[in-house]
Amino acid sequence: MSDSKDLGAESGSGNWIVSYARLIIRLRWLVIFASLAAALGFASGGQFLGFSTDYRVFFSDENPQLKAFEAMQQVYTKDDNILFVLQPKEGEVFTEEMLVAVQELTEASWQLPFSRRVDSITNFQHSYAEGDDLTVEDLVPEGDGLTAERIAAIRDVALAEPLLINRLISPDARTTGVNVTLTLPGESESEVPEAIAAAREIIDEFSARHPEVIVATTGLVALNNAFSEASFVDLSTLIPIMYGIIIAGLLIFLRSIAGTVVTVLVIGLSAGTAMGLTGWLGINLTPPSSTAPTIILTLAVADSIHLLVTFLHNMRQGADKREAIIESLRVNFHPIFLTSLTTAIGFVSLNFSDAPPFRDLGNITAMGVIAAWIYSITFLPAFLAVVPVRVKKQVEARSDMMAKLAEFVLRRRQPLFYGMTALVIGLALWIPRIELNDQFVNYFDPSIQFRADTDFAMENLSGIYQIEFSLPAAAEGGISEPEYLEKVDTFSEWLREQPGVVHVQTITDIFRRLNKNMHGDDPDWYRLPDERDLAAQYLLLFEMSLPYGLDLNNQINVDKSSMRFLATLENMTTREARVLKQNSEAWIAENIPASVTEATSPFVMFAYISERNIKSMLTGTGLALVLISLSLIVALRSLKIGLLSIIPNVIPAVMAFGFWGLLVGEIGLASSVVAATSLGIIVDDSVHFLSKYLRARREKGASPEDAVRYAFATVGRALSVTSAVLVAGFAVLALSAFELNQSLGLLTALAIFAALVADFLLLPPLLLAIDKEKKYADAPKAVPQAGE
Repeated sequence: MSDSKDLGAESGSGNWIVSYARLIIRLRWLVIFASLAAALGFASGGQFLGFSTDYRVFFSDENPQLKAFEAMQQVYTKDDNILFVLQPKEGEVFTEEMLVAVQELTEASWQLPFSRRVDSITNFQHSYAEGDDLTVEDLVPEGDGLTAERIAAIRDVALAEPLLINRLISPDARTTGVNVTLTLPGESESEVPEAIAAAREIIDEFSARHPEVIVATTGLVALNNAFSEASFVDLSTLIPIMYGIIIAGLLIFLRSIAGTVVTVLVIGLSAGTAMGLTGWLGINLTPPSSTAPTIILTLAVADSIHLLVTFLHNMRQGADKREAIIESLRVNFHPIFLTSLTTAIGFVSLNFSDAPPFRDLGNITAMGVIAAWIYSITFLPAFLAVVPVRVKKQVEARSDMMAKLAEFVLRRRQPLFYGMTALVIGLALWIPRIELNDQFVNYFDPSIQFRADTDFAMENLSGIYQIEFSLPAAAEGGISEPEYLEKVDTFSEWLREQPGVVHVQTITDIFRRLNKNMHGDDPDWYRLPDERDLAAQYLLLFEMSLPYGLDLNNQINVDKSSMRFLATLENMTTREARVLKQNSEAWIAENIPASVTEATSPFVMFAYISERNIKSMLTGTGLALVLISLSLIVALRSLKIGLLSIIPNVIPAVMAFGFWGLLVGEIGLASSVVAATSLGIIVDDSVHFLSKYLRARREKGASPEDAVRYAFATVGRALSVTSAVLVAGFAVLALSAFELNQSLGLLTALAIFAALVADFLLLPPLLLAIDKEKKYADAPKAVPQAGE
């Protein structure tokens, strides 16, 4: 007999669920309007949603690399920049037309919002001796006739100047740059878009006048803007794709227009509620957290599908709509609550992340999961009670495909157990092969203009990655001490010889040039001054000759007791960057102990973020696993089964990372959160399978083998459908232009697929191995059917 025909016989928790279901049906219109009103009220907070345009959002206030970077900026100047990279389509930079064009762009760049300094080869402050005087002027003076001889002289100076070569002029003289330093007040999220919009307007006007010049735009401000643009691209493309997949999948699997419509409404209400609450809470979106709507759409489907599959199955077996709704809620209420709870726990554990955007992603998604659960047990049954639902009645109660799979698993239990164990161990061996690499430029797909322009800059001009040092001297004015200058100069030479270093900017190169200038430009005097007073006088004379905006405040502090030292790097891995940082700090500690400092820069910050995040997430994932396991033990009312569930819940993550190590071998920040996010999701399959297994054992008195058959028959198809939708949903993130979202989506999709495989092929053999009792005490002997 179907359970839908025998509801009155249920006792315990089933009674109150049945009463609840009847109440929902009786108050269906009130429930529908209340759900819509609540969702509308929550969703209205969307008007307050904002997008963060600062790469610093990836770092918590406690992050030591961020603290070191901010300390550096407090001592010197805050140097956010936009770098224009220019390359003539033919020939080299040193032509009259090209130098005039660089002058024009240099002059126009001063008009950028928040612009504080503009550096280029044309306004480089070239110093030389003129009799007994020191002359400091633009390398390419304005309004001066650029004869062939003058251009040749300019070329010789530029290509021999350490401060320019591999920084603002390429060694082959084919590419040059105009670097604009901006000081953003940090008072509004519109500052970065405003600066970039102005920069693009300048470039459009420049390109219209000089179509023969290729222009690329990069720098930290462009990086900040790329983060927000990537978010908008994802929101405008991924969500429509996800909705399309969901609608198509539901129509195919459910074969019910009403079921499809109510599912789409539930996920829409859930996503709207979560994003509205995000706005009310004042959380700004970032590329990782902007994927929350897509993830919520994916997760919200699972609750609806389990309810609808049972509902439609009962109707096809002859139950009327009211009975089918009540039975679906009775059978699925506890499993859906438990899966929603475990999924929320997994995402809430992201609060242990060292990267705030992933904390936001976890909290937003957790709100969406809870909202989806509430709407699925209120709005969904109420909506079904109102709309007409037409299904074709079926006599066959069991899914042939699931029945065949169940028999295959029962027949091959031992080979499957050993085979799956060998597969998991084999994949686990590939995990150590994975290398952490978090180059922020590679966060963006080449389709993003910032990535394309930055790649062009690194290939043709200089590196975009940098590492900075602040080297304190012994006292005020100490940077003029010959001994200090010698040590700093020795460090610069050592650093230039390190693999991956393409340029070193140090004020010792200015001291060398000034010393030569003050000795009649005699090349033999191109060396550091050997007297402190002399060095201080040279520096003072040079600074007094500099025009407004081109001072040395970005390289020396106010009382001249410390020097800023900057190395530009090629496109190296973050592991190589960490090695360079550690070796540099060790060299300084050994050779300039008074100047012991911590190297920093945005690149250094990103180089350590994965490592820090993995360490912090170990705690979060471990706690999530404990809480989820305790929840399962309590909900399933079995210590043995609850502990057993840990195995199929951990194995999918191992398999996913193993596949990633085998096929890719490199991963970034996303890896540190996948274990926590996927843990909460992959538990869903095992919860539903185990709940049906235990229901057959306890309520039907079925043998372990028959309980496995019952679980496959009742929930196998729903698990296949939900897993397919979940895999498709997270795989959609692979279309993101933001690499972190791509990795997060693909890894989670792998883990979800692995979870389905583990729950179908490994969990049943494990159950049969530990559950030897023929039946539970006091359980009636019956052979369960698929519809029960």
